[in-house]
Amino acid sequence: MFFKKRLSFTENDLDSVIEACRNHDAQAQRVLYKKFYSYSKSICLRYSATTEEAEEVLNESFLKVFQRLHQYDASHPFKAWLRSILINTAISYYRKYHKLDMNSLETGQDVPFDDDVVDRISADEILALVQQLPPAYRTVFSMHVVDGYSLREIAEVLQSNEATIRSHFLRSRQRLQQAIRSAYPHLFPSDPAIPVRYYEN
Repeated sequence: MFFKKRLSFTENDLDSVIEACRNHDAQAQRVLYKKFYSYSKSICLRYSATTEEAEEVLNESFLKVFQRLHQYDASHPFKAWLRSILINTAISYYRKYHKLDMNSLETGQDVPFDDDVVDRISADEILALVQQLPPAYRTVFSMHVVDGYSLREIAEVLQSNEATIRSHFLRSRQRLQQAIRSAYPHLFPSDPAIPVRYYEN
């Protein structure tokens, strides 16, 4: 007769899962990965140009999570700690494999979003447009608009200055606004013809 090994954790008890992961329990690691997979994948997709890159960032992030769990302070939300690892890993990935230039300064004016139009586009459609932004713009836009970092915090994380980060943010809004108009012109029936502009990446 074979006896099933008793689990050292309870799947619905995150603290016990994390503690088991700290003790290198492979089954607990699978549970943690599965529990936060969708959440983590959505973040990685925002910072990546393709699904394949997002998967690479995701896997590298969880490797860091399991290596650094001893640094996690249980008095703080686990999701926030995980999110910081995901974002920093995505930034490091682009610095390693792509050009992530945060030093070029471009001027730009703030362009307000039409919330009514944005609400009529699915989250997947918005994500697809965000992924088409140049890496620097995509990173700054995602950190500020979606993940709630201040421009000063982004400058610190990206080792840049706040003026440059603000410039990238304004330009990212311009590009995204233009992309929405180009991809979904039927949402702007009253707009006059808008000339298409092409920018250097």
